[in-house]
Amino acid sequence: MDDQALNRIADALERMAPAPLAAPDFNAASAFVWHVDPDRLVPVAQVNRVDLDLLVGINRSRDTLLDNTRRFASGFKANNALLWGARGMGKSSLVKAVHGTLHADHPDLKLVELQREDMGSVARLLNHLRAAPHRFILFCDDLSFSHDDQHYKSLKAVLDGGIEGRPENVVFYATSNRRHLMPRDMIENERSSAINPSEAVEEKVSLSDRFGLWLGFHPCDQDEYLAMIDRYCGAYGVSVDAKTLRAEAIEWQATRGARSGRVAWQFFVDLAGRNGVYIA
Repeated sequence: MDDQALNRIADALERMAPAPLAAPDFNAASAFVWHVDPDRLVPVAQVNRVDLDLLVGINRSRDTLLDNTRRFASGFKANNALLWGARGMGKSSLVKAVHGTLHADHPDLKLVELQREDMGSVARLLNHLRAAPHRFILFCDDLSFSHDDQHYKSLKAVLDGGIEGRPENVVFYATSNRRHLMPRDMIENERSSAINPSEAVEEKVSLSDRFGLWLGFHPCDQDEYLAMIDRYCGAYGVSVDAKTLRAEAIEWQATRGARSGRVAWQFFVDLAGRNGVYIA
């Protein structure tokens, strides 16, 4: 085989197996998003988040996650955390707000977002984070698994770390609508159809047990919903007659068929726009 053919083969192999990711510049930003094909950590210039003080009705979860993260940022051991429960009640907002609150005093605390569908690449990501002189909140939003989903095996690498152990400078925070990370009907189906029902789902269900912190988020009542809107109005300087504000807010949630922090924020965005108030 001549040299020209060998060079073509070498070029083809290089395209199939791209060069490994260079050491990221973690000083470029306070937050990053992990992408694959090819592997890369993309800096986020401005994180989409709200101030911690604007999150109303989740005081216990807020204080618990803030204390856990502050200990981690200070160099101490900390627990992985699963934030589970009702949609739109501030689970992902809380993670981002806690990081934003602590980053000023702990600039080496970085937030890295990992998509659920990229969970299979987490071992490669952890290798990059392990070698860095920073501390990382590895964050996966809306984490869940179906009965035939194999990504849960990769999650064990984050929670347990295998023979190497989880990197000392990484803590994992995940949000989910499900406490056990898989639908209840799938759990029951596997239990009813398996030869050994208890073992059939134990491996998947036990994933949630590997989180040191379980923080539950539950639907808000009307008073909490209105309190969220009042807090937004005060923070952004929107002045509306109290009776009018209450009536419009209740009508808004009635048309949505639900009350939540997300619905409260959506109403406030509409309210601020109608009153000529710019929201940064």
